[in-house]
Amino acid sequence: MSQFRIAPSLLSADFARLGEEVRDVIAAGADIIHFDVMDNHYVPNLTIGPLVCEAIRPHTTAPIDVHLMVTPVDALAASFAKAGADIITFHPEASHHIDRTLGLIKDAGCKAGLVLNPATSLSHLDHVMDKLDMILLMSVNPGFGGQRFIPQTLDKVRAVRQRIDEYTAKHGGEIWLEVDGGVKIDNIAEIAAAGADTFVAGSAIYGTPDYKATIDAMRAELAKVGRK
Repeated sequence: MSQFRIAPSLLSADFARLGEEVRDVIAAGADIIHFDVMDNHYVPNLTIGPLVCEAIRPHTTAPIDVHLMVTPVDALAASFAKAGADIITFHPEASHHIDRTLGLIKDAGCKAGLVLNPATSLSHLDHVMDKLDMILLMSVNPGFGGQRFIPQTLDKVRAVRQRIDEYTAKHGGEIWLEVDGGVKIDNIAEIAAAGADTFVAGSAIYGTPDYKATIDAMRAELAKVGRK
C-alpha cells in the first residue's frame, strides 16, 4: 500500500461558508472531501443532497467521496453522480439488490463501495468484491458526527484488510479501505496499522483552529506506521 488518504467530513464544516471550507481543507493538505448524506429515514438525521454536491464541485479538483446513509439508494446515487461525485458508497441494508446498485454507480462513471456498520456482517462482501473500489467501515453508529471510536472496529479492519489483500493478489485491481467515526490524531496510527488506508475525520479537523497543523500531525502519526 503506497499511500494514506485523509478525508475531512463536511458534516463538521461551517455550512454558512461551505465552498471556503472545502478550499481551505484541501489547501491544508487533505486528499478527499467526504460528503455525508443522511435522509432522516435510514438514519435519524437529515443533512445535504445533490444540489450541495453540485455547488461545491467547482471549488475543488479533489475527489468527492459521497457516503449515502439513505434508502432507497439507486435514484439518489444517480443524482450524485450527475452532481459531480467521484466515489459513491452505500449501506447494503439500504439496497434491495446490492450487485445492481454497485453496477449502476460504476455505469454512471463513479467508483463504488459498500459501507458496513459496526454490527453489519462482512458476508455482504462475499459476492461483490469484483465491483468494489472502496470498503468503508463505520467505527461509530451512523447518524451523527462527533462520536467516539468503537475499539472493536480494529478487528474488523484487520479482517477486511485480509480479504482485500487476498482478493487483489489473485485478481489484481485496487480496493481502498476507509474508516469513518472518531478518527483523530491520537488513534489514526493504530487504525492504519490495522490495515486502513483512507481516514474520514470530521470534528477532529474542522473543530480545530488550524486545519493544516491538524492534518500535518495526522500525517506525522501515519508516517510511524510500517506497512507489511
